Amino acid sequence: MVEGTADLRLRAVVELAQALAAAQTPRAAARAGARRARLAMAGSFAAISAWERETGRLRVLVNDGDLAPGEEPEPDDESYSVHDFPEIAEFLHGTWAGGGEPHAWVENSVDNGGSPGGGSWGRAAALRRRGRGSCVVAPVLLHGRAWGELYIARRIGERPFDRADADFATVLAALVSSGIAQTERLAEVQRLAFTDQLTGLGNRRAVDARLDEALERHREHGTVVTLVVCDLNGLKKVNDRFGHAVGDRLLERFGSLLSLCGATLPGSLAARLGGDEFCLLAVGLDPDEVVRAAEELCARAAELEVGEGVACGIASTGEEIGTVRTARRLFRLADAAQYRAKALRAGRPVVAGREGPHDPVVSLADSPPATSGGERRHIRGSHPPPST
Repeated sequence: MVEGTADLRLRAVVELAQALAAAQTPRAAARAGARRARLAMAGSFAAISAWERETGRLRVLVNDGDLAPGEEPEPDDESYSVHDFPEIAEFLHGTWAGGGEPHAWVENSVDNGGSPGGGSWGRAAALRRRGRGSCVVAPVLLHGRAWGELYIARRIGERPFDRADADFATVLAALVSSGIAQTERLAEVQRLAFTDQLTGLGNRRAVDARLDEALERHREHGTVVTLVVCDLNGLKKVNDRFGHAVGDRLLERFGSLLSLCGATLPGSLAARLGGDEFCLLAVGLDPDEVVRAAEELCARAAELEVGEGVACGIASTGEEIGTVRTARRLFRLADAAQYRAKALRAGRPVVAGREGPHDPVVSLADSPPATSGGERRHIRGSHPPPST
């Protein structure tokens, strides 16, 4: 019988490890961890919660199994004061910090006198309120500190958890911790891959990915896609006169303005393309809304302590600019508009397609590049400034 139990638990550990290895996000790891841990412990319910130290609350990420009234599989806002469950802090910072090892403890809805690790009136009351007879609570540790907890319960009338169950739950919590840590590292790698390190905005890779998706929606459903390309004027002069540290602060400050203005456009992406070039990508919005946001951006950029404002060009599939099938064409149109704004020293954005059937911006974008490389920056150096 003991060997059979050991075999079942070994199999449960393997299945939990496999499920966690397949998870791609911390939320997915929590979901897989709660479900597999519940099954491994023959529980009726399981939850994984994160300890929010700044608010002193346990925030529930995932509930799995038999849910009580008011419980949801992935609640938006289910949290509990740590004051009601003091063992999450006192146990870890007392027993663990005192030289012991972090381990799980058991709570019963009726009698906590023999519960390993001590009892909590808050948990006992919660068990009774939700029709559960026993639970085991295992701390989840990340980077050497308490991150949250794994909670598994059984119904009233089922065999209560014991010390052996608590020890096994400790092993399961360690696996859950490893899975969450792995997905957090993956999420961080993905974030870094799509983030400009100086400004914290999206980078060119993020723009390319989002723009490809947006244009697919445009081709299939006619969704309006609008691209704003910005060139921060005077950055080289700032670098030469005040040093690159001041230039970097100018880039950061403008990035903040771009993010601020982009926040008025739901679902938009603010990004730095590189150097002094930025962009704003909006999907499914009226082009006039984007133009207004870009106008505010130009006005705010003109008030920066250093630099010479910004040149903004806008291209939108909602304007008379011809067929847009590729990201390259939309970029060429936005770049040509930005080029015209710079040549005119315009204090507001230039919008491709708004100067009639012979719009100089569209003509410039559609003219063949002087070089064979095909890069969008060639548009800037290959043609004389448009006439005013």
